[in-house]
Amino acid sequence: MARAKRFCIVVLLGATISILAGCAQPKVKRVGMVIGIRPEIIEEYKALHVDSNPGVRDLLDKYHMHNFSIFLHEIDGKYYEFGYYEYTGDDYEGDMAKLSAEPRNKEWLSVCDPMQIPLKGYKSWAQMEEVYRND
Repeated sequence: MARAKRFCIVVLLGATISILAGCAQPKVKRVGMVIGIRPEIIEEYKALHVDSNPGVRDLLDKYHMHNFSIFLHEIDGKYYEFGYYEYTGDDYEGDMAKLSAEPRNKEWLSVCDPMQIPLKGYKSWAQMEEVYRND
């Protein structure tokens, strides 16, 4: 009888752990980025990113990039963009490589990249270090 009780306890414990693991939130990689922008094209850049322009939004979803936001701020007479997104896939490098190979994404970047000014030492957006998060 004691053996049967121990067996039931182990089975219940295993089931509980499995259920709790299944309820865990998916792992999210949060990405913050910064880049300069040419002040003379800010209005054109904003027009490209209006909600009504589908651009590459579906590609971002396809490659697990969600909650993508871009913010604009002037610092000492220069303009900078801050970008943020949450990656929910399980192969970040692979998904970014696939996104980079998408013809429509290449076309989008051929329009947007010349509008931006990468920080010294970077070719495009500079990824930022996350130092704080309040979940």
